[in-house]
Amino acid sequence: MVNFGSFKKPNALTERVVVIGLGRFGESVALELMAAGADVLGIERNEDIVQRLNGRLTHVVQADATQEEVLRQLAVHEAEVVVVAIGDSIEASLLTASLVLSLGVPQVWAKAVSDAHGRILEQIGVQHVVHPERSIGKRVAHQLRARLQDYIELGGGYALVRTHPPVAVVGKPIRDLHVRSKFGVTIIASKHGGSDWADVTGDTVLSSDDEILLTGPIDKAERFHLR
Repeated sequence: MVNFGSFKKPNALTERVVVIGLGRFGESVALELMAAGADVLGIERNEDIVQRLNGRLTHVVQADATQEEVLRQLAVHEAEVVVVAIGDSIEASLLTASLVLSLGVPQVWAKAVSDAHGRILEQIGVQHVVHPERSIGKRVAHQLRARLQDYIELGGGYALVRTHPPVAVVGKPIRDLHVRSKFGVTIIASKHGGSDWADVTGDTVLSSDDEILLTGPIDKAERFHLR
């Protein structure tokens, strides 16, 4: 039996997280949380995956998370966050999410493999539903369409974009360009060559081979890059 009360709380991220389902998405989430300093219990049916991740997570166990008694024995109810990352069985995903919610876990995240799956997860009370395949597809499409280096949708029609500055903003101090009023976006950081990212100020002068981070409405961010 895993006792969350015995977990050592790190400084970087003190949350105790359970990740159920350690496929590509679940494994990635679990390892990123470990890197951030969280206590992570991974639960997975596949013995090979459990063996591969043994020692890389705080705890990893082979178990059937669709059984309420199993979740109680693993003290899942003591976690602050549970991520249901089961993608190979919608039935198992929904049952597991329902059980986790019934245990009173404060934050429940779940992976959806379709719109219908996502709607049902929301209907049963999951606070955070993630569509990883759809999100990646949209991200790649935006990168290809506007030739962006990187693109992260922030929600509400806004995005964070990494790109090179268009000709319209090269060679003049940022304060003289009135970027926000003219183009509807905000340049927040820049970097030159191998240097670190730096905040953009009114005195910043961009060159064509710089990289910039900008934020704004998705359509305006894409149009700005193409100017």
